[in-house]
Amino acid sequence: MKAELRDTEPERYEFSEGPRYTFSLSRRAFVQVVGAGLLITSAGGISFAQRRSGPSVPGVSRFRIDADGTVTVYTGKVEVGQGSRTQIGQAAAEELHVLLDQVMLVMGDTDQVPDDGGTYGSQTTPRTIPTVRSAAAAARELLVELACEHWGVSTDGATMADGVIQHTSGKRLTLGELVAAATDVNSALARAEGGDAALTPPEAWTILGTPAVKTGSRDVVTGGHQYPSDIRRPGMMYGKILRPPSYGATLVSVDLRAADGMDGVKAIRDGDFVGVTAPTTFVAHRAHEALAKTAQWETAAHPSSAQLFEYLKQNTQEGSGRSRAREQVDGDVESAFANAKQTLRGSYGISYIQHAPLEPRAAVAEWSDGKLTVWTGTQVPFGVRDELADAFSISEDKVRVMQPDCGGGFGGKHRGDAAVEAARLAKAVGKPVSLVWTREEEFTWAYFRPAGVLEVAAAIDEDDTVTAWDFTNYNSGGSGIDCPYAFPNQRIRFQPCESPLREGSYRALAAPANNFAREAFIDRIASATGEDPVAFRMRYLREERLKRVLNAAAESFGWANRDVKACGIACGTEKGSYVATCVEVVMDSAAKKIDVKRVCVVFECGAIQNPKNLRAQVEGCIVMGLGGALSEVIEFENGAILNPRFKDYAVPRFTDVPPIEVVLLNRPDLPSAGAGETPMIAIAPAIANAMFAATGTPPEVLPLRKALA
Repeated sequence: MKAELRDTEPERYEFSEGPRYTFSLSRRAFVQVVGAGLLITSAGGISFAQRRSGPSVPGVSRFRIDADGTVTVYTGKVEVGQGSRTQIGQAAAEELHVLLDQVMLVMGDTDQVPDDGGTYGSQTTPRTIPTVRSAAAAARELLVELACEHWGVSTDGATMADGVIQHTSGKRLTLGELVAAATDVNSALARAEGGDAALTPPEAWTILGTPAVKTGSRDVVTGGHQYPSDIRRPGMMYGKILRPPSYGATLVSVDLRAADGMDGVKAIRDGDFVGVTAPTTFVAHRAHEALAKTAQWETAAHPSSAQLFEYLKQNTQEGSGRSRAREQVDGDVESAFANAKQTLRGSYGISYIQHAPLEPRAAVAEWSDGKLTVWTGTQVPFGVRDELADAFSISEDKVRVMQPDCGGGFGGKHRGDAAVEAARLAKAVGKPVSLVWTREEEFTWAYFRPAGVLEVAAAIDEDDTVTAWDFTNYNSGGSGIDCPYAFPNQRIRFQPCESPLREGSYRALAAPANNFAREAFIDRIASATGEDPVAFRMRYLREERLKRVLNAAAESFGWANRDVKACGIACGTEKGSYVATCVEVVMDSAAKKIDVKRVCVVFECGAIQNPKNLRAQVEGCIVMGLGGALSEVIEFENGAILNPRFKDYAVPRFTDVPPIEVVLLNRPDLPSAGAGETPMIAIAPAIANAMFAATGTPPEVLPLRKALA
């Protein structure tokens, strides 16, 4: 794999999409002495409108500076492998003017950190990073003021760099020395309120904008890092939950005595909730097996994956909130189709797929003096705190959720399933309980990326000009549904449906599905009008930034001079960033096999804050996108998942990953956007378009290898 970093010429740009959350930023900060350290707190922070707990509480700490000069940053964001720990640390170090090595983070501990909102939607970069930078810049000014007050000099001529405050008079203090010297608390608090501190512009960045190595990476690769499934507590027991044999099955009866008779085992039943605790995982497994043999279930009729797409269209519903049915019409679509010389239509199917995180759901729960503490892998620690408070009818201040960095989320760990289950077991047994889902449980009872049916139509006039665009998404979602092409008459609809399986957020939400159908269909229109796919897109695209990545991808790939037919290209925009992807595939129709030979992806997300981590995010999106594009599919029948293990569920293996060329377009003149999702939205349609170019038959179902079956 190789990567290239390019700076592109500046342009004016304003986000066309309004903010999805109500949020506020504040540069006001407060300093107080706490023990041997200075505690710097932000009066503001991100306040997400749909969070039940409301805004962050003023006075919740954002930074702490200890006597050894270490700066601790507190944030409600969490690390699930995407690099937020490093990036937030870079942001704080940049504006505090300290070394990155001086910064450490406390993340996702609801008793210590401000509620920065969940870690999803690529929001850390555009939302949390500005908050941290603003608070850090204000803190820097306050620290300089405290030092000058200690010296008895004016702040004129005082500067701070690399964690050292200096004055033109020759005076000098490290942060550690300042902490030791800052004893006049009342004086400090009286002048602690900071004003608007200037942020470092991208062209002057020395820490942001540089390729920082992932914080704690040595512990990760050597096995020293602890994940939720590694947590151990004194006297801890191990739990297992009795699951139904299929979707819709209800428990008729179960004999708890089958497990209760085992040494150290306690069987628990609370309504339909049944589980066991045991002193070891092995004994817990045996007890669970014994219990399962006595369980009687009443099953229910359930559609199969073979009927999925028909079922969705036959079971539409109105929905509610952001998942409500909606339609947007611009122009006169019906007249355009009535007067068209040619009408093209396509129908695309999107299968359910699993998030397949390396670490399945896990939680350790402990009750003490009426307070519940849970260590769990979640992207939304404050949301899980709310779930736990609701589940046990206790106030939120009686619940503490801590998120050790967890082994992957991809949108799949928004809910506190394992946390609530572990807490119920712990409450029943009166001891800490560890609950780790098996891979089969993760593949069966966690929620999936929503399946969908996407119907597309285009009207073409006598001059081979597209006069109308009609796009309907059944079930998979509205993210990325807006058309970036300047077709004059458009109708775009989202229709929620009754889902046969549990579904929820997935990396980039519905944007991969909507972009797949749209970009695959764009190649069909280009073919019908006799135009090159790149030239066709350049003619109709509205966004200059999207045109730029498309042009750069075609150039880097050598599109104009390609010497094989089996090449495809696709582009798209989501969450304020832009991507274009080119692929070359090798097809063996006789063997019913398709392999991706090479990938070239160009990505632009404004000012790049950590090019090393950004490249890793782009590559990770491409590899994950390859799975959804080529092979991943959840198969089910009679309410049971048929492939609930990696042996049967085909995530990409090393042999599936082709050479990937990554070109990053740096835009220091533009705000930084998130990069954890958008790079994956163009890989599936690019492969589909390569297959179409090679065979003349457009594939219409994900995964694409189904087209060869």
